[in-house]
Amino acid sequence: QVQLVESGGGLVQAGGSLRLSCRASRNIFNTNAMGWYRQAPGKQRELVAAITSGGSTNYADSVKGRFTISRDNPKNTVYLQMSSLKPEDTAVYYCNAKYIGPYVGDYWGQGTQVTVSS
Repeated sequence: QVQLVESGGGLVQAGGSLRLSCRASRNIFNTNAMGWYRQAPGKQRELVAAITSGGSTNYADSVKGRFTISRDNPKNTVYLQMSSLKPEDTAVYYCNAKYIGPYVGDYWGQGTQVTVSS
């Protein structure tokens, strides 16, 4: 089993920045990819950003140029740097890890709330 623990959420004014962290309990070398998703009230969960084991990244169109995903393998941690935040970025942000072995599976964190005030 793998546990993912997110931190860094909070309340910020529009235009501000936050950095989310997600620390895995197992070595993230064994992941295909790690990513951040978000879910706003009344909406479906959506992909925000993802990063592969090789370092390739992809972003939702709505966050391109404002958010940056990165990973620190020795620390088993993935980050989401969020800048120029908008009220529409308000959501619960979830970390996801796709392990290929030996703990193969799709794992989720508990979520961290990000609230952007106008």
